[in-house]
Amino acid sequence: MAYAIPNRRIVMLGALSSLSGCGALGALNTASKPLDTYDLNAAAGSKAGPSSAGKLLIARPEASAALATDRIMVRAEGAKITYLPDARWADEAPLVLQALLVRSIAATGRISYVGTREGGPVPDTALLVRMDAFEVVIEGDGRVRAVVDIALTTLDDRTQRVIGSRSFAQTSAAADDAPNAILAAFQAALDSLLPPATDWVLENV
Repeated sequence: MAYAIPNRRIVMLGALSSLSGCGALGALNTASKPLDTYDLNAAAGSKAGPSSAGKLLIARPEASAALATDRIMVRAEGAKITYLPDARWADEAPLVLQALLVRSIAATGRISYVGTREGGPVPDTALLVRMDAFEVVIEGDGRVRAVVDIALTTLDDRTQRVIGSRSFAQTSAAADDAPNAILAAFQAALDSLLPPATDWVLENV
């Protein structure tokens, strides 16, 4: 699975406490340093399901302040939160997820329009997204896993009636704590999560 690494940028890292027992994740540097930039691939649902002539607007996902950043969040020892030291998302994590949902739904070819902008066509249905987890978790024994947990709600845009709600969650183990291994784990989690999420959305528009 190929990951886009289009550019590097200089950022100032704040003073962060180091993580215990997780190798490279513990080497946080408070000095200026370049961060590799990563994106993720969409994963379409079924192309064989019923089609819709409707228009779908995907709202910006709701997320905690810790998630609403372009940094890759790391959780260790329960409530302890920091960020992967040598990597960042191509955009803020909620916008990365929003773009993945748009591309995954559009790739099915089963709906006439799906997008994110209020200035686009007047939508028939809005998809509300709550981002509960999009993070790296370090287990007590040092194992590393990527966790994605989202809640989706489809809403009739004219009447504001809730059509349906459902949560989707997926976890995938990383081979080690290197950024490429962690991104591969995120992709594996999304490859399992996005197709059923996409199919569910298209059944509820």
